[in-house]
Amino acid sequence: MDLEDMRTSYERDGLDEESAGNEPLALFEKWFNHAVKAGVPEPNAMTLATVGPDSRPSTRIVLVKSFDAAGVVFYTNYRSRKGRELEANPHAALQFHWVELERVVRIEGRVERTTAEESDAYFAKRPLDSRLGAWASPQSEVIANRAVLLANAAKAAATLGLHPSRPEHWGGYRLVPDAWEFWAGRKSRLHDRVRFRLIEGNWLKERLAP
Repeated sequence: MDLEDMRTSYERDGLDEESAGNEPLALFEKWFNHAVKAGVPEPNAMTLATVGPDSRPSTRIVLVKSFDAAGVVFYTNYRSRKGRELEANPHAALQFHWVELERVVRIEGRVERTTAEESDAYFAKRPLDSRLGAWASPQSEVIANRAVLLANAAKAAATLGLHPSRPEHWGGYRLVPDAWEFWAGRKSRLHDRVRFRLIEGNWLKERLAP
């Protein structure tokens, strides 16, 4: 296999300034709903990029759980690597890549914790195994083997029963966007890139070279 010869010609719908509109959230909602209706695998999966105190970036996949004018929400363990990095530097970037639609959305902004009430409400909706897992997993810490997780899960189930409360170290984050970028693949690598930047409370729309 010659990796240098691996390439795809992108020839689906493009994106012009008029169809992009003036509100990035409205365009994102349109694209997200399209991805859902098109049957894209896990359309709610997004890459989260953070930067640690040592200036080293890191990425991981998380799931968006809600989005509106207030921001984009996901949930995790506050003691995880991403949680620690967001505590030190509350700015992050998100990226959705819907391969089948030849579309990418990038979102940047500051990050804040959701309220305890929001985190409690979402936690209560999770499957029981997932709620127990939040107690069982010391996320991002070194463990001896998988048996540690299974033992922790069994202990959590025996101790907490069928209605475990939300651990204080687990909850939501909301990324409040100050920049959006929408990418649509085009032929000959002349892709469309439309960026929105928040300037004094208004969105400035710009086209970027691919």
